[in-house]
Amino acid sequence: MNFEQIEALKQLLSTSKRIAIVPHKNPDGDAIGSTLALCHYLTKKGHHAHVIAPNDFPKFLKWMPGANRVFNFERHNTETKKIIAEAELIFTLDFNDFGRVGQMAESLENASAKYIMVDHHQQPSDYADITYSDVLMSSTCEMVYNLIGYMGDLDVIDEDIANCIYTGIMTDTGSFKFKATTSQTHRVVADLMDKGANNTEIHERIYDTNSPSRLHLLGCALKNMVILEEFNTAYISLTQEELDHYSYEKGDTEGFVNYGLTLDKIRFAVIFIENKEEGIFKISFRSVGNFSVNEFARNHFHGGGHTNAAGGRSESNLEETINHFVSLLPQYKKALTE
Repeated sequence: MNFEQIEALKQLLSTSKRIAIVPHKNPDGDAIGSTLALCHYLTKKGHHAHVIAPNDFPKFLKWMPGANRVFNFERHNTETKKIIAEAELIFTLDFNDFGRVGQMAESLENASAKYIMVDHHQQPSDYADITYSDVLMSSTCEMVYNLIGYMGDLDVIDEDIANCIYTGIMTDTGSFKFKATTSQTHRVVADLMDKGANNTEIHERIYDTNSPSRLHLLGCALKNMVILEEFNTAYISLTQEELDHYSYEKGDTEGFVNYGLTLDKIRFAVIFIENKEEGIFKISFRSVGNFSVNEFARNHFHGGGHTNAAGGRSESNLEETINHFVSLLPQYKKALTE
């Protein structure tokens, strides 16, 4: 953020405000961690803040401080529309286009509030009055930490805020292994631990609470893996029938796509997951090195994200979707093999 943006935000927050805080649809650890952390902070500063998620989020995140007070737009439609309509400020976190909030987009587009965007994805839209966008950041949670610092309030961070921010940084950096993890990220994490973040407990709550059905689903996913050695690529597919067979719950497939990248020489990993209710295949793309899955997703699958992590979708059936994906690889062979 530049000086003018910081001063403008300080002015907006100088008096008590009605505030809505919104993550993207299907929120992950960074989205929930950043929105809850910001909500705790703004509440401590005397504002009336609410987190409104477009839909539900995974059970392994529901231990987080304040998670039980998150409004679900799908489930609390009338109440959440009222909060949005009456909000004076709306913070949108971990996304940069209203297309990422599903059916909630219309309510946001019609709101009269001033918008503050905090996000680290590429190519942000221009809907916000104040935009804090930095694609080099490890996570939106690290940006929320910085935002609190810009307000001169790092001393306000307590154990609850620290746990929320730590969770988002840890999950969005792959437990601190991704390229966007900087020395400054580690300094932020160290300060969060000093302020009460319980790193061991957070890791256990996120990664060590699997159900037997989730592990069986992982086994199914790995059995379905196809390796295309010619393109240093691996992909996984899961149909709705397979998800139902293993009693799929929201969040169960989190991280499955990354298994492809654990294979020697694989530089591009993809997972195709059927969502029969929406009539689409949701697609997650991951890469190592300089191969941009953000560009790949934007160019071919109505998506986007980061250089090494992005998402997309296909409205075709599984066979057509995979055939289309494979047909694209020859034009990227040089980038994937050199």
